[in-house]
Amino acid sequence: MKKIIFASLMILFASACKEKPEEKLMYTLFVGTYTDGDSEGIYTYTFDANTGKLSNQKLAAKLTNPSYLALSKNHTNLYAVQETADFDSLGGGVTAFALNDGVLEIQNSLGTQGANPCHVSLSGDGHLAVANYTGGNVSVFSLNDDGSLAEDPQLIDHKPLDSVKTSHAHMTQFTADGLFVTDLGLDAIKRYRQEDGAFVPAVQSSLPFKDGAGPRHFTFGKKGQLLYVINELNSTISVFEKNPEGNYQEIQIVETLDPTYKGNNACADLHLSPDGKFLYGSNRGENTIVIFSVDTTSGKLELAGRESVHGDWPRNFSLDPTGEFLLVANQKSSNISVFKRDADKGTLTFLNEAEHPNPVCLVFQD
Repeated sequence: MKKIIFASLMILFASACKEKPEEKLMYTLFVGTYTDGDSEGIYTYTFDANTGKLSNQKLAAKLTNPSYLALSKNHTNLYAVQETADFDSLGGGVTAFALNDGVLEIQNSLGTQGANPCHVSLSGDGHLAVANYTGGNVSVFSLNDDGSLAEDPQLIDHKPLDSVKTSHAHMTQFTADGLFVTDLGLDAIKRYRQEDGAFVPAVQSSLPFKDGAGPRHFTFGKKGQLLYVINELNSTISVFEKNPEGNYQEIQIVETLDPTYKGNNACADLHLSPDGKFLYGSNRGENTIVIFSVDTTSGKLELAGRESVHGDWPRNFSLDPTGEFLLVANQKSSNISVFKRDADKGTLTFLNEAEHPNPVCLVFQD
């Protein structure tokens, strides 16, 4: 009889444990800002992936206009641009921080040799690239063993590439093929490959866009077989497919705006869901996140919905490490909006917001 009772209790205990919801983790969110208002630099929050709540706002580092951030894969270093034209005589700056137990410790800051740097990215093998928007060039730094910035970066100058249009480098990303750079002013993505320690034009050196499109940010799908680019100036997303020769060909262009919207708009950021089934893009002006479903075979996009950002001028946005939430940095309304994401439909449901001065970049430490 005792054995029966004991067995029954064990079954009940196992059942109770099985039914208990899995406890999700707490994550650190880094927030980059513009400091021409009430902000002082880079901030951190604690994000609760159980509730979608942000808490424990802290000033992590005082810095001028840290408008874009990048975190190393091993979470030992954080990098931030200083989006100014007067860091030194040549333009803006970039700063390296060591990250120790959640505390940012400045390592060094160097000039980017171009005005108004607006994006920074990491290669994962000792390189860092900065896109200088007004400077119309890209700075490629080597990193020291401790993650600090090495002197004398390679400068890739886009200004001589076009005698009519004005170069505005906007985003860089390292890939297995080399380095991709969007140039909003030249209406192109420029491709570079690494040769003898330097980045030189690739075989397909340029991906052209429609005049006035203004390619801004991009992301890859299907392990690099697909390339999605959000175009700031004509409010579209371009889809490219990689052919067997390794070149990208445009296969689709979709509008990001509701046809009934007649105001001004400037697209900003885009991200794929972790499973690659949905693509999200931000509309500054319409003030929405537009949602597209992704065809699993062709990679082409179909409109799935749009959601108000509950703020003004959605700059950068980010999915949390669980993929269940999407957070938006609303620059002009000084708030961060939090949405719950439906993994099956891709749709967003507004949950809450946190007041924050001039947020422009959101980076999770997972």
